[in-house]
Amino acid sequence: MNLIRNYSKLILLLLFLMPGISRAAYLLIPMDETQTNHLKAYGVAYWVLEKEIEISWLLNYRGGSYLIPHHPLFEKECKLRNVSYQVIADVQAAAILQDIADPGKNMDEMKLQKVPRIAVYSPKNKLPWDDAVTLVLTYAEIPYDIIYDDEVLSDVLPMYDWLHLHHEDFTGQFGKFWARYRHFPWYQEDVQKQKQTAERHGFQKVSQLKLAVVKKIREFVAGGGYMFAMCSATDSYDVALAADGLDICDVMFDGDPIGAGHPEMLNYDNCIAFTDFKVSTNPQEYEISDIDVTNYRSRSINETNDVFSLFDFSAKWDPVPTMLTQNHEKLIKGFMGQTTAFNKDLVKSEVIVLGDNLAFNEDRYIHGNFGNGFWTFFGGHDPEDYQHLVGDPPTELDMFPNSPGYRLILNNILFPAAKKKKQKT
Repeated sequence: MNLIRNYSKLILLLLFLMPGISRAAYLLIPMDETQTNHLKAYGVAYWVLEKEIEISWLLNYRGGSYLIPHHPLFEKECKLRNVSYQVIADVQAAAILQDIADPGKNMDEMKLQKVPRIAVYSPKNKLPWDDAVTLVLTYAEIPYDIIYDDEVLSDVLPMYDWLHLHHEDFTGQFGKFWARYRHFPWYQEDVQKQKQTAERHGFQKVSQLKLAVVKKIREFVAGGGYMFAMCSATDSYDVALAADGLDICDVMFDGDPIGAGHPEMLNYDNCIAFTDFKVSTNPQEYEISDIDVTNYRSRSINETNDVFSLFDFSAKWDPVPTMLTQNHEKLIKGFMGQTTAFNKDLVKSEVIVLGDNLAFNEDRYIHGNFGNGFWTFFGGHDPEDYQHLVGDPPTELDMFPNSPGYRLILNNILFPAAKKKKQKT
């Protein structure tokens, strides 16, 4: 397989060198409102990177457009995927790059050079909900591997550049679905499988298994990996770290009661994003902690007025948050999840807020670094399904090819492809 792949790359390289193939032209893939399919445009960029061709990501230029060396194969791929593009001469490309380089303009060129190796942390058994990230990766035709606890604990993470955390409860309380779904076959099967996995790895409780997984992921990030999480995987990740050595699970989750005083003994220094939160010890409550604002926000926010704003960053001085907020819209419609948004008062001061609803004191999209790597948390479950319930069908992305919310996910996909820049002084 590797031989075939390398042979294909060689053929493409020879085609570039052949007489008659124009090397003095570029494909400009605009990412502003003129783009017919924003989501598949990311897939085209990934596909070109697979051919070992460098791409220029033009930050803040027409919604974060791509500039690619022209080749008939690339043009054909754009047509096949219904992605808008323009063929421009090298003089035009040089003029665009010169304009972007102007110190007075908030734009910059970011070189994309590496094909990100992508893993999605997701259970192998079928559960009655889908995952927005796997939906959009599939739609954009970006390849990924599915891994879960067995793979993480067998140290496969260093094989990857980017890891997405599925709708997950890392506290070992099975999503706190017990109150409503404990008699459902899918819930009983999931509990049984997770208990078997814990036993297989020498743990007495699922909470201990999940904590070990969280620590492996933390090592992955510290070593230079990129972690992206949505919905309940966000706050449950930090809650699990804060509860290291404690028992915050009630008897129906782990076979014994919550330890006396344990919820008041959380270690927030272990957390990467949140602090000073309280865990929910009520097994009847579909909530992990007060980091999430779903329970009290619904009284004042609904689908008609739920929006959040993306922050503007300096492309030349803050390229990382600039990449993560590239979009053709700055006001993004909100969407709910088990973890919908984060209480701004509980977000650590060093965390970079990428998008928020200041009027309701909530952060929706946050980012930070840990060791040599990065993490991003995005609240909510599905950017195009306001309240995605258990058992609802998956979103048909053909109906939302220009989704600003799904674009934020794909920004994170291409982020690891960027060439590291020297720190400006």
